[in-house]
Amino acid sequence: MLGGGTFTSQNKKIPGAYINFVSAARADSALSERGIVAIGMSLNWGNDTGVFLVTKDDFIKKTVQIFGYDYSSDELKQLRELFKHATKAYLYRLNAGVKASNDFATAKYSGTRGNDLKIVISENADDSSKWDVSTYLGTALVDEQTKVVDATALKENDFVTFKTDATLTATVGTVLAGGTNGTVTGTQHQAFLSAVESSSFNILASDTSDAPTKALYAAFTKRMREELGVKFQTVLFGSASDYEGVINVKNSVELIPWVAGAEAGCEVNKSLTNMIYDGEYEITTSYTQSQLEDAIAAGELTFHKVGDGYRVLVDINSLITTSSEKGVEFKNNQTIRVLDQIGNDTAALFNEKYNGKIPNDASGRISLWNDLVSYYKELEGLRAIENFDAADIEVLKGTGKTDVVANSYVTPTNCMDKLYMTIIVQ
Repeated sequence: MLGGGTFTSQNKKIPGAYINFVSAARADSALSERGIVAIGMSLNWGNDTGVFLVTKDDFIKKTVQIFGYDYSSDELKQLRELFKHATKAYLYRLNAGVKASNDFATAKYSGTRGNDLKIVISENADDSSKWDVSTYLGTALVDEQTKVVDATALKENDFVTFKTDATLTATVGTVLAGGTNGTVTGTQHQAFLSAVESSSFNILASDTSDAPTKALYAAFTKRMREELGVKFQTVLFGSASDYEGVINVKNSVELIPWVAGAEAGCEVNKSLTNMIYDGEYEITTSYTQSQLEDAIAAGELTFHKVGDGYRVLVDINSLITTSSEKGVEFKNNQTIRVLDQIGNDTAALFNEKYNGKIPNDASGRISLWNDLVSYYKELEGLRAIENFDAADIEVLKGTGKTDVVANSYVTPTNCMDKLYMTIIVQ
C-alpha cells in the first residue's frame, strides 16, 4: 500500500493520497442566551455555601427539595416573581445561619425551615432487630429508609444528614430545633458579588434598601462593564446612579425580582415599555401626569395603572446626564440590550474562534470581518438593528503583531412608544 494519512505540510516522500478531514471554522449564528439573572436573596432554606444555579424548570418541579416549600407557598412569592420571565437564576443565600438538629440528624442547610423537620423511628415489621427511619418536613414524608441496622447505615437525603454515632430508638417524631436565619449586612452582599463575578448573566439584582450597599452594586456594575468588558445591567430600588448600567425601579422594592426577570428575559428586538405586570403584588401607582413625566426625567423605571392592570411606563435606565459620547438613546434599555448583546457575543466569538488560533494576517482578518458581518445581518434580520451596511465594519491590523482592531457603526432599532397623528377634516 502506498503512502496515506493526514498531512501538516506538503513534505511527503511516498506517493499516495494524504487527506485531512477538518470542520470548517464558523461563527455560531445564534445569539447568546438571554433570561439569566444573578441575585442574592434572604431564604429560610437552601444552599448556603455559595452561588447555585436554578432553572425555571427546576423551580417549577423541585421547589421543596431546593427551597423547602411548595411552589405556591407565600415564602416563595419573590422567587415566583423572578421566574415569571427569567429562564435561569444564579442565586445566593445572603442570610446563612445555623442548622437545626436533634439527636439523630442535622439539617442539610441552615435556616428556620429546618425546625419543621422531624425524624420518626420504628421497629421494622418483618425484622424487629432493624429500624425504619422516616424524615418528615411538616406533615409530608420526604424520605424513608427501611430495615436499617444502625445509624451508620443511614444515607443523607435532600433534607438531613444523619449522625452516624447516634443510637437508634423508637420515636413517634423527634423534631429538629435551633435552626436560624443569619443577619444580612454589606459583608454578605460583598461575598455574593465576589462569588458571582465569574458567572455569565444578563441582569444582576438586589432588593436592598441600604444606600451604601446600593452604591456597592452600582460600583461593581460600572467596574465590570467598563474595566472588564462584561456587559450586564443591574436592577436596584431607588438608586439614582445616573448610569446606563443601572435600572432604577421607583414604585416598590418588592418589584425588583419581577423587573430583573423581565429585563433579563426581554429579547434584543423587544422592549418592556407598556408591558403588563403579571406578578402578584398590588402596586402603588397614585402618580399624576406631571409626576410620571418627572419620573422619566429622573431615570426611574415606573409602573402606572391602565384600566384594571399595571404597566411599565417606559423601559429606561438611570442615565440622566447625556454627552457627546452617550446621547439620549443610551437612556433606553432596548438600546443597551442591543449594545450589550453585541459586546458579549463578539467577545465570545473572538475568544472561541480566533484568540490564539487564527493567524493575524489578511486572510484571518477577512474571516473575522465575514463573521462580524454575518452576525450583524442576523441582528438586522431580527430587527434589533437597522440600516446595516457591510461597509460599516472594518477589521484592521493593530499596533502589535498579535493585535487586531475592529470598528463598526450600529443603529439599534427601538420599539414604537409615541404616536403623533394629525387628522385633517375637509
